Amino acid sequence: MRERQATVVVIGGGQAGLSAAYHLKRRGFTSAGPRSFVVLDAEPGPGGAWRHRWESLHMATVNGIFDLPGFPKPPIDPDEPSRTAVPRYFADFERGAGLPIRRPVRVTSVSGPGPFLVASTAGDWVADAIINATGTWTNPVRPHYPGSFAGTQLHTHEYVSADRLAGRRVAVVGGGISAIQLLDEISRVAETFWYTRREPVFRDGDFVPEAGREVIAKVVADVEAGRPTGSVVSYTGLIWTPYARAAQARGALERRPMFTALEPLGLREADGSFTAVDTILWATGFKAALAHLDPLGLRNEHGGIRMTGTQVAGHPRVHLIGFGPSQSTVGANRAGRQAVSALVRYLDAAGVPAARGG
Repeated sequence: MRERQATVVVIGGGQAGLSAAYHLKRRGFTSAGPRSFVVLDAEPGPGGAWRHRWESLHMATVNGIFDLPGFPKPPIDPDEPSRTAVPRYFADFERGAGLPIRRPVRVTSVSGPGPFLVASTAGDWVADAIINATGTWTNPVRPHYPGSFAGTQLHTHEYVSADRLAGRRVAVVGGGISAIQLLDEISRVAETFWYTRREPVFRDGDFVPEAGREVIAKVVADVEAGRPTGSVVSYTGLIWTPYARAAQARGALERRPMFTALEPLGLREADGSFTAVDTILWATGFKAALAHLDPLGLRNEHGGIRMTGTQVAGHPRVHLIGFGPSQSTVGANRAGRQAVSALVRYLDAAGVPAARGG
């Protein structure tokens, strides 16, 4: 299969990737013009990771979906599952914007230093620049503990609904927002045990804009220093949402320190006692899905990637969005615009030859 060419390849078609595509088109990039771009998305349809959210996660529960650029959300039923409402909204945006999206196309590697060879399941592209927007959903974190467990183990990535766990004894591992949401619903139909590495910290009061700016500043400081970023909750703390209060009222938020080992029928507790469980749900979060960029050698000795805005430091042709401080939906939108503006300045100043074809 022949190599195709594009000035910019956007990898990922979730909110961040769609924002970048929208701003590329606004700046005159087309699917086959002198400045060209293409979006390669691994999903079979619109919606990004929202296509995979668990069945009971309704729009009233999610932490806010920010409008895609130039396309306000229509009225949304708060009782509709997010796994149908958000992909439908994304699909309407894609149709209205007329974006050159190819799917399902999974990028397997990007090699450089530029022009880049973007290898994928649909062949290769040669690109002058990369905007990576692959998010975290495909890279779940699964901690290792000694021993073996004969029961069922699930990650949030695989969780569908609480009714599949009805009547069971379920260990929920993790101290983030998803862990609290899942404890609330699973504890309604099963006996739950909550484990975290650190004592959870709940914030008093609402998460006000000032606190949000403070959190973003901390994340920006980490990525600019090249430090690996932590989970969202490690920066924000937990909030006493209605579902957290409901879980607390049922006794589901009685946190236990992490167990020390897995055993066939349960868990060896930190104090040496034994707790029988038949299911372990690892609500242990995700890390940025960036393995396809490994050939570029972007990571430092600490495993972090030093950033300047959306640009990887020292790599003006590589931008990461939906990463670090832009993991939120509002951050993803802004990052898409920022990355495109920076790339246009770079391409203009460097006199990079415009790619042809696509």
